[in-house]
Amino acid sequence: MSYLLGVALFALAILVSVSLHEAGHMLTAKAFGMKVTRYFVGFGPTLWSFKRGETEYGVKGIPLGGFCKIVGMTPQDDDVEPGDEKRVMWRYPVWKRTIVMSAGSITHFALALVTLWILAVSAGLPNPKFPNTEDGFKAEPAVIALAPCVVVENAARGCQTGDPASPAAKAQLQDGDRITSVNGRPVATWGDMLDVVRATPPGTATVEYVRDDKPGTATVDLAAVQRPPLGDPKGATSAVSALGVALQPSTPTLVQYGPVAAFGATADFTGNMAVQTLHAMQRIPQKVPALWTAVTGGERDVDTPISVVGASRLGGEAVENNAWLVFFMLFVSLNFFIGVFNLLPLLPLDGGHIAIAWFERARSWLYARIGRADPGRVDYLKLMPLTYAVILIGGAFTLLTVTADVVNPITLFSR
Repeated sequence: MSYLLGVALFALAILVSVSLHEAGHMLTAKAFGMKVTRYFVGFGPTLWSFKRGETEYGVKGIPLGGFCKIVGMTPQDDDVEPGDEKRVMWRYPVWKRTIVMSAGSITHFALALVTLWILAVSAGLPNPKFPNTEDGFKAEPAVIALAPCVVVENAARGCQTGDPASPAAKAQLQDGDRITSVNGRPVATWGDMLDVVRATPPGTATVEYVRDDKPGTATVDLAAVQRPPLGDPKGATSAVSALGVALQPSTPTLVQYGPVAAFGATADFTGNMAVQTLHAMQRIPQKVPALWTAVTGGERDVDTPISVVGASRLGGEAVENNAWLVFFMLFVSLNFFIGVFNLLPLLPLDGGHIAIAWFERARSWLYARIGRADPGRVDYLKLMPLTYAVILIGGAFTLLTVTADVVNPITLFSR
């Protein structure tokens, strides 16, 4: 039940975000004097609406987004009523049109930033000093956190009925113990411990440790598991030993900030997120074959893109496991991605309209300098084939990601 509640909550959060996106367009357009005739949440048949002034507000039957209608977005629009010629959007200065068209993305960025600031003050943000690479984890001291079980097969899942108990827990080791040797072989770091434990045959082993600055010794019955080589998660698996522990990092995973310091932390985190988002967008074409593999029965690559369906499912998992920080970080990441994606200079995205507006401005400036007549506005009708191509490619990619998220979803927690 909590899973379904989480899915519904995340889907609702996305719907609210998109509705606010359209509200950003509407409010800025109205502020500049442009005519906005409709603002609706959802698509399809109208469920409820009312008219205030010159704008009709309402709710549609399919809760998948929303829209607002600004009169005269392009010179080719033919829905301009007599007397409204001076209020059509395309007649306004380019800077005003840029603000109106970018207001949707700015709304997404604002939602992400406000949420991040609240998280920084209340729950904390990921610690920038926390090791985020495999080499960084391996260099950490071998301080352990007991696992509840040992997963024998090479699978990223939680414990299930029948899984053997953690050998370390059975041997009375405790969270926070620092391993110093296994069968007499010294251990200094987490990487050393992994190497030594995997090289030790399954069965009885002597483990030396330090607890509260006092040395101790435990006899552990190492479990036999199937794992790929260290550093090669996609390599062939083989039988190795496992202690049934995880790393307890020496640095905290989260840092909580005061109200003022949270602004700087939010800015730093947003900068890193911007870089990661751009890298993720660059990798999208490379991930299409992996998505197809997931749809046709292969293993789902956790680094493949997800749709709104996949994000909602992850939100449901987060709520089911009481991981609210994960829920809100998903909300932040999705809003930031949508904000960036929507600014790409492609029609029918807002960024495409912005790019054309500035192209027209630059072209007019250039023609004036060389003494030629202003060529006027871009003919959007001539760009329709390119627009349809973008819609077709985007629709096909969306269908592929939605299908993958339905038949072979990415999971963060064992369910």
